[in-house]
Amino acid sequence: MSKVERQQRLARYLESDPFLTDEDLSGIFRVSVQTIRLDRFELKIPEFKERLKNTAKNAGALPRTLSGNELVGEMVDLEVGSSGISILTVLPEMTLSKTRFIRGHHLFAQANSLAVAVIDAEIALTGIARVTFKRPVLCEEKVLARAVIKVKKGNKCLVKVVSYVKEEVVFLGRFLIFAVSEEGIPQ
Repeated sequence: MSKVERQQRLARYLESDPFLTDEDLSGIFRVSVQTIRLDRFELKIPEFKERLKNTAKNAGALPRTLSGNELVGEMVDLEVGSSGISILTVLPEMTLSKTRFIRGHHLFAQANSLAVAVIDAEIALTGIARVTFKRPVLCEEKVLARAVIKVKKGNKCLVKVVSYVKEEVVFLGRFLIFAVSEEGIPQ
């Protein structure tokens, strides 16, 4: 493939998935990381961290249902009442010491907190969760979770969350989330 073709494809890849790292792209195109960096420089495409910051700046509304550090992972896109994206970097303290695989509750917490965050309500609670772990996730991998509200009926929403490492699905979840009025919460 020519340099021009590679750069065109590189731009398309990053347009469709701005969370790909230079290392990911070097594997996809079977070229060195330095070649990817030079291509990005020529195309005036910022590095991964800068792309994340730009995406986060354009993230839209803040979640009404969560505050502070209640969201597991870093919110990079949110359309309250519709969809959201978060990224979780797997740290050593999140893993099993023998295997370096992330403990499942971290993946669940990322997906569940994102499912609650997309709900357009002051208070939202998980009623039912059906989850599938597709493959183990290793220390230092980045997990990108995408949540989409599939069905809304009254105060109930069915939210589908799919989590990826690079382009591989590692977790699937369907969450039934209830929007609760503040009067319905016991004091």
